[in-house]
Amino acid sequence: MMRYYDFYESPHGQMLLVAADDGLSGVYFDGQKYLPQVASQWRRDAQHATLRQARRELAEYFGGARKRFDVALTPEGTKFQRSVWKAISSVGFGETISYGELAERAGCTGSARAAGAATGRNPIGVIVPCHRIVGSNGSLTGYAGGLERKRALLALEAGSAELRLTA
Repeated sequence: MMRYYDFYESPHGQMLLVAADDGLSGVYFDGQKYLPQVASQWRRDAQHATLRQARRELAEYFGGARKRFDVALTPEGTKFQRSVWKAISSVGFGETISYGELAERAGCTGSARAAGAATGRNPIGVIVPCHRIVGSNGSLTGYAGGLERKRALLALEAGSAELRLTA
């Protein structure tokens, strides 16, 4: 399966965008945990339709004009991981839920730790909004892209310059 890639300059650093023929399979912040290496057989293609759409939608999101993403997604993962990523996608703009609530939405009540591990492996950051998943007390727990980015994304969605948490 051919992979295509390009980069997007976000307000929070460069992002690697990866697509297959049928959709977006990766969105990664530079330096984040699980950042894949661009393989020699991947083709850089700034004109690839999916990558162009992803860049446009990310620019609209970071500009405050987009709350939902429409680009087709094809993340690769286990059945469990994909069920968790689908549940993450149900969390609305400006909302947060706990890992326990996420596990429930994914159909695996009581598996907050496993849901958290699957969240950490989310290959489509920002678009599959894992930054909206927080600790049961509202604390900002791990984020593969770094807690500063998580805080900034939540602040963007809250419409405030800095995030004020009431824990």
